[in-house]
Amino acid sequence: MKPKRYHLPRDLAIAVSLLTAYACLHPFSGWHSIGVGPVFFMSAPWPRYFTWLDIGLNIAGFLPLGFAWGTALAGRFKPGRRVVLVWLGGTLLSLGLEILQNYLPTRVASNLDIAANSIGALLGALLALRFGQIFDTGGALARWRERRILSGRTGGFGLLVIGLWWLSLLNPSSYLFANGDLRQLLDITANYTLSGRAFLNVEMALTAANTLAIGLIARHAMRASSPWLAGCILLLGVAVKVLATSVFLVPAQPWHWATPGGLRGLGLGIVLLALAWRLGTHARQSLISLALLAATALMNLAPENPYWDVMTRVRHQGHVLNFHGLTELVGSLWPFFALIWLGFASRRHEAKQ
Repeated sequence: MKPKRYHLPRDLAIAVSLLTAYACLHPFSGWHSIGVGPVFFMSAPWPRYFTWLDIGLNIAGFLPLGFAWGTALAGRFKPGRRVVLVWLGGTLLSLGLEILQNYLPTRVASNLDIAANSIGALLGALLALRFGQIFDTGGALARWRERRILSGRTGGFGLLVIGLWWLSLLNPSSYLFANGDLRQLLDITANYTLSGRAFLNVEMALTAANTLAIGLIARHAMRASSPWLAGCILLLGVAVKVLATSVFLVPAQPWHWATPGGLRGLGLGIVLLALAWRLGTHARQSLISLALLAATALMNLAPENPYWDVMTRVRHQGHVLNFHGLTELVGSLWPFFALIWLGFASRRHEAKQ
């Protein structure tokens, strides 16, 4: 009998595929024909201008895809066949996305990109042979999840919600932990300013509400209470923000997020989280919903970040900007993903009572 496997590897593989496709086709506007065949770029000569950074980013962009599908298909195919299938699938996906890029004015289809993406998918599939076992029933991740996280899809999607939150924090231009910014999607512009103290209070409330929400979401996904686990999630969120402002900002500003309002809001949110930690399921669900809605409202009503001056900008490399577009989209929609999951998780909690 084959060992039982969790749905998490497959769910992650699907999520990574969708996120990869979005990043490759961002910003999805200006579609038109350029008057050449859809695969003309396959016979193009070696490009005159390229950077090793772009090649590295293409490899790195498809490596998670190869790893995710290499892990998801484990147990269904022999290792060698699995690597070949994932490699071919990643290559074909890259080819399809490059063909679609022919019709986007901001993108340039390239056979070099396909080659780099193919290498990334192959490397990811090979890494899955060595490290994918953590998803098996007896693997480290499965044992940890069995102890700490709700079983079934409820727990799996809870982990996915937290993972998407970490991904959204790679947007270097947002406030600390801030998500739900719909202004660009809805073409809304803030046309007012706040005094220094008023803005500090808004930023503090925004950060505190987000800190409380993600901490209680972590608690809602747990099988048993574990404050240290919620603390690790928040600490890793801060680390991701440091990484984003170090790598994607020019000049690098690791502590750009550490504004007075952000730091005070983080401290206040941790205090509120400690006070609310032992709340019952229904009270916790209501507080999460309230915190998410309040944070989203504040994010869309707040004026532009005054700490974002003319000397600070996001790196202009094409792939970095595309990744930035991906993190913006995830950040804009994350509170609504979280609310949808909260509804399903609450049904699970009710069924247990």
